Amino acid sequence: MVEPINLNKFRKAKARAEKEQRAQENRIKHGRSKAQKAQDKQAKTRQSSEHDGKKHD
Repeated sequence: MVEPINLNKFRKAKARAEKEQRAQENRIKHGRSKAQKAQDKQAKTRQSSEHDGKKHD
């Protein structure tokens, strides 16, 4: 006899796969490279330290 198929598991697995595909497309479309992230972090740190240096007591 054939095992019953749980349609909820199938539906959830399909939704998970579609969500992962959409996430992969968004990473390609909107993502930044590691070098870009490091450059932005360095600029933010430099800007913050310059701002702190100009504070009046």
